Amino acid sequence: MKISSFAIVLLGLMLSPFALIQAQTVKADDILGVWLTQDKDSHVEIFKQGDKYFGKIIWLETPIDSVTGKPKLDDKNTDAKLQSRPIMGLELLTNFKYVGDDKEWEKGQIYDPKKGSTYSCYMEFPDPANKNKLKIRGFIGFSLLGRTVYWTRVQQ
Repeated sequence: MKISSFAIVLLGLMLSPFALIQAQTVKADDILGVWLTQDKDSHVEIFKQGDKYFGKIIWLETPIDSVTGKPKLDDKNTDAKLQSRPIMGLELLTNFKYVGDDKEWEKGQIYDPKKGSTYSCYMEFPDPANKNKLKIRGFIGFSLLGRTVYWTRVQQ
């Protein structure tokens, strides 16, 4: 009787890490929601269309250009035709696919309106137990050559 009780306790201790891992599983739609950018000057809503994920600006700390008194425009865009579009509502994240094996959203692009440039990108939760902090890595060519930022989920 003592041995079987000990075995049950031991089995429970051995299985508890697996239960913890299961609780930290990342699902594709965990990324959906509103995120505060690292610079804390905008909110980006991440949404899903079909099986791909996108993100657009839904709030700006300073939506009005101090010089013109009009809404801020995408004036740093390298494409002159796009320089007159407003920053508010601008789609920053495009065409991300969730890859469950890697627990990442990959093969997407991120647009940086402060530089007017588009980069290859992947996103992931740096700690699967904390789905309120998102790591975003933009890069050119190889992910080693790039920049990482962290966004924080906006609690609604």
